[in-house]
Amino acid sequence: MGSDEKVIVVEGPIIIGGGPSGLAVAACLKQNGVAGAVILERSDCIASLWQQRTYDRLKLHLPKQFCQLPLMNFPGDFPKYPSKRQFISYMEAYADRFDIRPKFKQAVRIAEYDAAAGVWRVDTADDSRYYSRWLVVATGENAEPLVPDIPGIRRFSGPVMHTSLYRSGSEFKNQRVLVVGCGNSGMEVSLDLCRHNASPHMVVRNSVHILPREMFGVSSFTIAMELLKWLPLRLVDKLLLLVANLTFGKTELLGIRRPKIGPIELKNATGKTPVLDVGALSLIKSGKIKVMEGVREITKNGAKFVDGQEREFDSIILATGYKSNVPTWLKGCDFFTEEEGMPKTPFPNGWKGENGLYTVGFTRRGLLGTSSDAMNIARDLAEQWRQANTTCTSIKVARD
Repeated sequence: MGSDEKVIVVEGPIIIGGGPSGLAVAACLKQNGVAGAVILERSDCIASLWQQRTYDRLKLHLPKQFCQLPLMNFPGDFPKYPSKRQFISYMEAYADRFDIRPKFKQAVRIAEYDAAAGVWRVDTADDSRYYSRWLVVATGENAEPLVPDIPGIRRFSGPVMHTSLYRSGSEFKNQRVLVVGCGNSGMEVSLDLCRHNASPHMVVRNSVHILPREMFGVSSFTIAMELLKWLPLRLVDKLLLLVANLTFGKTELLGIRRPKIGPIELKNATGKTPVLDVGALSLIKSGKIKVMEGVREITKNGAKFVDGQEREFDSIILATGYKSNVPTWLKGCDFFTEEEGMPKTPFPNGWKGENGLYTVGFTRRGLLGTSSDAMNIARDLAEQWRQANTTCTSIKVARD
């Protein structure tokens, strides 16, 4: 800290992150009577991942009832799968309704617990220092683009971009594009490229489950959640895969291997989400999206693949996902893993650490997990808040 440092003592908790997780916690805290929370957001807007790092055609993959935040539903006239723009408008309306006003352009340099003082200290890039009894880590699983170091990628003569910078296939018209990654983003970007007359070649290095977004006119996720109320998880997985195979045929014949364990079991164990197909698979079957095995190395004009093929490309798009950035700024705390930046305690108990530390948005269960965390945090923190205020009142009365 320099001589121009600004010191701010925060009455409520410090919430780091102004995305859906941070907003959900702030709203639930207000609902539980906790005042004075401060949200620190590094960008210049709420939900910056959605506003600044997503492609134009993005829609929610799950029905809206599974993606709304606590205390406020989506508008009734929104479609079943809201668009990017609709989701952002919902976030903005949510912030307005609960009068949530983050402090923007407050990138956190370091957050650390001061055991002697019994408070959290948070230093930001603009030489501000915040103190509070409570710290809520709400930066989530998707804070930073995950960019793999593929051999030779710096030699490539064309543009290379992560999907966080991809907006529309209109920029790639008539190009041969290598899409590295076959998750939901890789599939949707490849689909979008086809619709703009590009020729996508999608790298499928690992096994992946592909499910229809809907089965019998109902969301696959809804069906799975209902079945899990009555049937064992592995039986539900078998039923989902039976319908998927009837719908798509064997994806192995298209060069896409399925994992050995079922989609829900895999999601619970590793956080790896199944792909919910919105049209890409039919283009893979027709040959418009070409499936490639893993990349051995990138060349000046293209790529060499592990099966011996070599192709030329005009552009490369990395659909390689995101990662947590917590280990880069949260210090003196072993609640998060150093490698992945995820809570060491698994869901549903990973929302609370020691010394007033809380986490939200790290469940690998999307916005449903976020809502669950936010409500748990608000109830737990509100109890401490009331005790602290009762103690302060008692001390004041005694002094008087």
